[in-house]
Amino acid sequence: MNTNMRRAAVAVAATAMAVSLAACGSAKESGGGTKSSDGAKKGDDLKIGLLLPENQTARYEKFDKPLIEAKVKELTGGKGQIVYANAKQDATTQNQQADTMITNKVDALIVDAVDSKAIAGSVKKAKDAGIPVVAFDRLAEGPIDSYVSFDNEEVGHVQGKALLQALGDKAKSGDIVMMNGAVTDPNAKLFKKGAHAELDGKVNIGKEYDTKEWKPENANANMEGALSALGKDKVIGVYSANDGMAGGIITALKAAGLAKLPPVTGQDAELAGVQRILTGEQYMSVYKSYPQEDAIAAEMAVKLAKGESLGSLDAKKVDSPTTKGVPSTIVPVVSLTKANVNDTVIKDKIYTVAEICTGTYKAACDAAGLK
Repeated sequence: MNTNMRRAAVAVAATAMAVSLAACGSAKESGGGTKSSDGAKKGDDLKIGLLLPENQTARYEKFDKPLIEAKVKELTGGKGQIVYANAKQDATTQNQQADTMITNKVDALIVDAVDSKAIAGSVKKAKDAGIPVVAFDRLAEGPIDSYVSFDNEEVGHVQGKALLQALGDKAKSGDIVMMNGAVTDPNAKLFKKGAHAELDGKVNIGKEYDTKEWKPENANANMEGALSALGKDKVIGVYSANDGMAGGIITALKAAGLAKLPPVTGQDAELAGVQRILTGEQYMSVYKSYPQEDAIAAEMAVKLAKGESLGSLDAKKVDSPTTKGVPSTIVPVVSLTKANVNDTVIKDKIYTVAEICTGTYKAACDAAGLK
């Protein structure tokens, strides 16, 4: 990460974390002024419900759950607790989990929706019960009170630019394959929009898929189909919306017996993705500061549960299909390549060198100067 980019990220983090008494957005429009259900401000003895969408992507169990839990503890002097559930990619299950938490009277909900539309009913139930809802990472529908995520359209721009850089003057010498994310994830549409803005007219898109449920095995099957339809020697690059799918794509490319793997993009800076980047199997990923996003989500939930203003966390207003002017914080993203592994995931203590540089990856780590 270059110095200016890091300074910008630090500045955003400092702004987002500051405690402010400024009034938040209109409760009529967004619910941002939600108070606790009994009309009185609550203390630190809080129960915060955390609903995460799946466990196929490593970030949710490895980073988001423990980091949000730790931040809630910090903000409440150790008195607050997280009530946790993972829907394992099932929207019906997630609605049941949400309804159970509402019945058990949690003080606030942090929801990363499996399906942004399907969760709307549960969000409305929470609202009716006086329980504020923080939409986390994905913009859920229904009367949410606040939202924190990354600049998801910029993610697609970053990925598209990186793929063009990798292809150089050979950008139109063959076909690329686009492997977009799940149609139920509103972020996937934004990644796709940003990527198309960079790639359209500059490459030949031979095949494009909206992959079901972000599953690597589905991306693998799609990639096998693309290679069969286009011819393995015609594929010069692959846009993959995240690292999990990139793994499935690369497995298919290897199985096809390509003499040299084409550049493949990714997102989430998963450990396996970082390792593939170091060996040259994957070209890039998008690094997103989970600690920053998680801390903001926890702070939003605690403030809303206590009936307090969001203050500086209401830095931006975002419209969902159902709710206007949602108080929001948007966190910046960084393109991760072999050149900046040291300055991103290692410097920010996402992974240690020992975690990355196991056995077969040691030589690649040494060559990249990891320390």
